[in-house]
Amino acid sequence: ALLNYYCQEGYFHHVRAAADEALGRLGSDPVFVFYRAYGALRAGDIQEGIRQLESIKNKQEVSLCTMMALIYAHKKSPNPDRDAILELDAKMKEQRKTAGQQALYFAGLFLWHLGREDKAREYVDRMIKVSGGGKEGLILKAWLDLTCGKETHIKKAVKYFDEALQEGNDVFALLGKAQYFEVRQNYSGALETVNQIIANFPNFIPAFIKKMKLQLALQDWEQAVETAHRLLQKDALNLEAIRMEALHYLCREGNISEASARLGDLIKALDRLEPRNSQLFCKMALAFSRTCGRNQLILQHTQTLVERASDLASDNAEFATELGYQMILQGKVKEASKWYKTAMTLDETSVSALTGIIRCQLIQGQLEDAEQQLEFLNEIQQSIGKSGELSFLRAVLAMKKHKRQEEVLALLNDVLDTHFSSLHGFPLGVEYFEKLNPDFLLEIIKEYLNFCPAQPASPGQSPSPILKHCGSVLETVVKTVPGLQQAVFLIAKVKYLSGDIEAAHSHLRYCLERNPSYADAHLLMAQVYLAQNNIKLCSQSLELCLSYNFEVREHPVYHLIKAQTQKKMGELSEAIKTLQMAKNLPGMRRPAASSKTKGKRIEIDASDRVSVFLELVEAHRLNGEPHEAAIILQDAINEFSGTPEELRVVIANADLAIAQGDVEQALTMLRNITPEQPYFVQAKEKMADIYLQYRKDKKLYAGCYRDLVEKLPSAHTFLLLGDAYMNIQEPDEAIEVYEQALKKNPKDPALASKIGKALIKTHNYSKAISYYEAAVRSGQQNFLCYDLAELLMKLKQYEKAENVLQQALGHEPVNELSSLMEDGRYQVLLAKIYSKMEKIDEAIVSLQQARELQARVLKRAQIEQLDAVPAQKQLAAEICAEIAKHSTAQRNYEKAIKFYKEALVHCETDNKAMLELARLYLAQDDTDACQHQCSLLLKNDQDNEAATMMMADLMFRKQDYEQAVFHFQQLLERKPDNYATLSRLIDLLRRAGKLEEVPRFLLMAEKHSSRTKLEPGFHYCKGLYLWYTGEPNDALRHFNKARKDSDWGQNAVYNMIEICLNPDNETVGGEVFENLDADIGNSTEKQESVQLAVRTAENLLKELKPQTIQGHIQLRIMENYCLMATKQKSSVERALNTFTEIVVVEKDHIPALLGMATAYMILKQTPRARSQLKRISKMSWNPIDAEEFEKSWLLLADIYIQSAKYDMAGELLKRCLRHNRSCCKAYEYMGYIMEKEQAYKDAAINYEMAWKYGNQTNPTIG
Repeated sequence: ALLNYYCQEGYFHHVRAAADEALGRLGSDPVFVFYRAYGALRAGDIQEGIRQLESIKNKQEVSLCTMMALIYAHKKSPNPDRDAILELDAKMKEQRKTAGQQALYFAGLFLWHLGREDKAREYVDRMIKVSGGGKEGLILKAWLDLTCGKETHIKKAVKYFDEALQEGNDVFALLGKAQYFEVRQNYSGALETVNQIIANFPNFIPAFIKKMKLQLALQDWEQAVETAHRLLQKDALNLEAIRMEALHYLCREGNISEASARLGDLIKALDRLEPRNSQLFCKMALAFSRTCGRNQLILQHTQTLVERASDLASDNAEFATELGYQMILQGKVKEASKWYKTAMTLDETSVSALTGIIRCQLIQGQLEDAEQQLEFLNEIQQSIGKSGELSFLRAVLAMKKHKRQEEVLALLNDVLDTHFSSLHGFPLGVEYFEKLNPDFLLEIIKEYLNFCPAQPASPGQSPSPILKHCGSVLETVVKTVPGLQQAVFLIAKVKYLSGDIEAAHSHLRYCLERNPSYADAHLLMAQVYLAQNNIKLCSQSLELCLSYNFEVREHPVYHLIKAQTQKKMGELSEAIKTLQMAKNLPGMRRPAASSKTKGKRIEIDASDRVSVFLELVEAHRLNGEPHEAAIILQDAINEFSGTPEELRVVIANADLAIAQGDVEQALTMLRNITPEQPYFVQAKEKMADIYLQYRKDKKLYAGCYRDLVEKLPSAHTFLLLGDAYMNIQEPDEAIEVYEQALKKNPKDPALASKIGKALIKTHNYSKAISYYEAAVRSGQQNFLCYDLAELLMKLKQYEKAENVLQQALGHEPVNELSSLMEDGRYQVLLAKIYSKMEKIDEAIVSLQQARELQARVLKRAQIEQLDAVPAQKQLAAEICAEIAKHSTAQRNYEKAIKFYKEALVHCETDNKAMLELARLYLAQDDTDACQHQCSLLLKNDQDNEAATMMMADLMFRKQDYEQAVFHFQQLLERKPDNYATLSRLIDLLRRAGKLEEVPRFLLMAEKHSSRTKLEPGFHYCKGLYLWYTGEPNDALRHFNKARKDSDWGQNAVYNMIEICLNPDNETVGGEVFENLDADIGNSTEKQESVQLAVRTAENLLKELKPQTIQGHIQLRIMENYCLMATKQKSSVERALNTFTEIVVVEKDHIPALLGMATAYMILKQTPRARSQLKRISKMSWNPIDAEEFEKSWLLLADIYIQSAKYDMAGELLKRCLRHNRSCCKAYEYMGYIMEKEQAYKDAAINYEMAWKYGNQTNPTIG
């Protein structure tokens, strides 16, 4: 199997070496001698081969293949011996008649290795017949089927392999089966088979090579490199492994020095192991030269490799052609031309050599010659098949001859279609890199960019479709070869021109981190900073650019950016000076487009030249010099009339007219523009803008776009018209137009989704749903699943939404970055839907899956798709925050904290996560951590209400009430009618024991606005104050005024219910003071008022419509408190059951635990009540359940007092007062204890405090 593998891969020195090794180990087996001879023949050592073959030609099993090999050898030798050949031929035919199965098998094998499949098949079929289906024969037949390239045969191969494998593991068969899966593009299947080989034959090197290539085919670089390391441990000079490492450094990491070093190692290894294998030398160079971005270090190595190949086989036209290409990559056109001509003399029919010659002619400006040759090639193209290279040369020719834009673009589009269709079905691997030829693709993109507007698209404007096209091609390149910095730079440029400034910024950062001396990237970075209004960094980038490349001062763009920074800083006269300098640069005037600086021509783009003029016009205008502006503009009109850039001047002229208030004049200028001019679309957009902004005329605005569609009907212009209709709120019209656009461009995702959104805007939901469903069913618009599911969710059709997403997610595991991103979004949406369906566990599972996907996405996006990183980090942070939110709801605070921290790793400035994290620290009593989070938050956003509130809360917990009140005051002074803050402040002042300070803040709010007295929030706050100061009836009146409000209503109603059920703030279930007031408690009057109050409370409860799960639980608890208030045994028992149910689901639910304890007290089951209350007393306090904590501590104290455990009661009461200094009941109990202990003076002090905080209304205390 090893020998056959090397034969198939063309490693002929390896074949000799392996055969030698076997002969040494196993003695002189004729089969190994034959392989050794074959290796010698194919490595070009003919005489040695013949000598060895002669020694075994009489050995029965190899006699047949030896005859064939001798014939082959004689034909290959410099002057063939005709007679010998004839004699051998006759002998072979003779032997063929009587050959046994061994002889037939080896003959078939030999012919297969030579690539003569049909001949080989005859021998193998005969061998199978003779041997009655021998295993070897079946395996070889399967290999023949597999490598012949015919679909019908390939299908059969796997059957034979499986049949052979039933007799036990056979390496050759397993290798074949892996190959079969690979041909079928089932790479994971192939990998499984290869792993099977490794498990059974751990020293079989080809299996590791296969494994490494398959891991790359599965786009798993890390694993592939890992396998390469393992291979090198087993076989230090393994060519494939060294090549893989070099490719990894070059393509994935962009680390030129390491790649170059490994490439040097590869050449040394080739010299040792395959010194005369010309094909291999050439083959090893191809992928590197195509992916290195014309880096001189790498190209020197690849040139060495191709030269070695050419030296070994100087009659090979292919090698000469490749050398020509190597020279072109190095910019040595004359030498390239020489090599291409050499190739033509070696092979007159070589299309690639002729193509190369044309290429050189185009570069040297010999357009006529090039045109003739191209026509000739075009004629014969039918017979030779289409090639991307040819279409590209035609496009370059058209461009150099200044043909119309449409014509050139059509040719360029054709180039890309042809090029990409040739890549179909190739897995990621060495061959894919050669075929993809990123270098060629970047050349094409540079040609495209000549037709793109030179200025970035303004926000809200659809960018030119050419840019979209370039972007998608470049993304393919960067995804495959993320180490290619030019490609990343070009993406940045495309993103910048598309108006996506953020994305451009992150791509440039990536480039400059890896190559800080990349001058072009610094220059573009300066433009990016300028667009972001970051003048300081813009100037910095310009200086860096200048320091790495001094010649940049000869370039107008440098001056242009400098002037724009000066303009932004208001230094207009400086800007004008800079621009005048730029205007006088050599190369700025039309005829001389070149200036000799060190023999280098500086090509200046027409669009950059225009920009200098227009920027100067603008600067004069802003500087209050309209006359100078007009002169320069006239100058520009003369300079650029008749060029594609003329329109930009006209548009600028119109701008000047508008600035001077002459709208009519501007419109007149723009009306004269005709559709064949390149900036026609921009001119029309400008006109439409003027109609909308200055004339406020929607009809004419849309009219401009309609005219555009009539004159230039394309998917892009339809899209612009649709957008225009959406802008003026005409969704119905927009839908029609979008649909026409979709017909023109059925694969455009943005369009389909725009139609859906427009349908939603018309509130035609059912139509939108059926539109989406149809689009998803057609299978082209898969990404619309998201929009559909989102719409269904909004319409509360949760099951349907869930099904749509489940279907979208129900595919085989994927490795495409875009699919991983899609799946991540789907999982997040699915989690939202589960939350709405209250399936919390499912939601968390979805989020966990989303988080894992997102981790993979981020790892890969950092390399493959940089502009996606910020948005993907944002999504990762949101996923973590969602998981944390659910964990909080389940009171799993540790987990919640962990995930909020993770969210902040992804997105340091995520205020929401910081706030939630601070809240959790607070809930866990980790005040320092909480304070740290809040200070960070307030540093980012000093007016952050929630953080200020929390700081106040913290100070409150540390019992530093002054500081706490100070934070609230700050908020209220900024906004006296911030009732949320005011209500918190009232609570705080109550806890600080300073309720007397509240009226001042209520007064501030009243003075702030005349509407205050009508505001529900104000009534709520006033009600709170009155309730806390022991005026329940007045409090009810004010709460009642807030009860119908959407923000305040719910809390107001709850407070009203509490007042109804317990107007005097008694300890419900407590027995200490019950006995004192026993006579009042039993009066019929008292009982009637209780019943009335309970009925009122029940009516109020019916008004509540909670939206959240917690809300529903709160409502159930309140309903059961009402049941308890009746004091009837059956009702109390019903309440007890409900509370118990709630606690079973959520074991630390404090309101429910308190409810249980209270019920037990009413049912006179004190020990049971006590055990529930003790549970509560061991928990850490939190502001949400503050009231319940206080009530449960008071009730427990009550129980302890009943059983005369005054110390324990005293501890609890002190705890109450620590958290609420206005707690009247706590003082009252304290007084009672002191009285019982006969400390009358202390008792009096406590009763006095109770009297004060009870607002002097409770006669008992008095």
